[in-house]
Amino acid sequence: MKKANSIVLFNQKQVRRIWDGEKEIWYFSIIDVIEILTDTSIPRRYWSDLKSKLKNEGSEAYEKIVQLKMTAPDGKQRETDSFSTEDLLRVIQSIPSPKAEPFKLWLAKVGYERIEETEDPELAFDRAMKTYLQKGYSKEWINQRLKSIEVRKELTDEWQERDMKEGMEYAILTDEITRAWADRSVRDYKKFKGLKKENLRDNMTNLELVLNMLAEASTTEISKKQKPKGLEENKKVAQRGGFAAKKARLEIEKQTGESIITNKNAKLLKSAQKLSLLFFRIFW
Repeated sequence: MKKANSIVLFNQKQVRRIWDGEKEIWYFSIIDVIEILTDTSIPRRYWSDLKSKLKNEGSEAYEKIVQLKMTAPDGKQRETDSFSTEDLLRVIQSIPSPKAEPFKLWLAKVGYERIEETEDPELAFDRAMKTYLQKGYSKEWINQRLKSIEVRKELTDEWQERDMKEGMEYAILTDEITRAWADRSVRDYKKFKGLKKENLRDNMTNLELVLNMLAEASTTEISKKQKPKGLEENKKVAQRGGFAAKKARLEIEKQTGESIITNKNAKLLKSAQKLSLLFFRIFW
């Protein structure tokens, strides 16, 4: 299990965290979070009482506690109760503190929005557009990204028809597609771009997105025609769909003399977009 230690600031206070590269999950020190949200001078005692309460109530969050070695204030490595982001948010809901209220309100808002999107899927696209614009992406890139979401949804609908299980089997098939067209696994692709929890597609160039869409759309069409059964047959279809996009990738690279697979991530891509816009304004 490969892990990387790091510290994130919240209201100018430190929260220790560890990145689990195998599971692709951040784990946070619950003691640090409690100290910030409650302003208590004895966060360990507060957590001890809360942990007992969660246990007595049979809370699922109690079962999700993970002990990881983190650097203590004295510089020594000590076992520390930690939670993934999802489970940490569950615990925060059990903390009666004014500082925890914004998190609870946010969770309620997100939950309400998801219910709305179930009734009207178009709302999800509208929110995605606004979110990407707020993050500084160009409208051209956003249009490509939203189209990729549509293509992905068609693929997962087809996998559902083929009785593939959401989660692990979807991830396996996605990996097969990516290996076939990009010559690297999803994990290696993300590592190449310097990513951790970030979404790989959110860090692709227009060409990378187009080829990834071609790979997924090809997989969908092949699957509809061949109607594969079981994971192994679906993996072969995923490979064929990815290989169709690989042929397009190789031809483009032959014509341009450059690799389409780039280590540029969202931060670098948005910087390049801003420079291009500045150049346009200066010279035109």
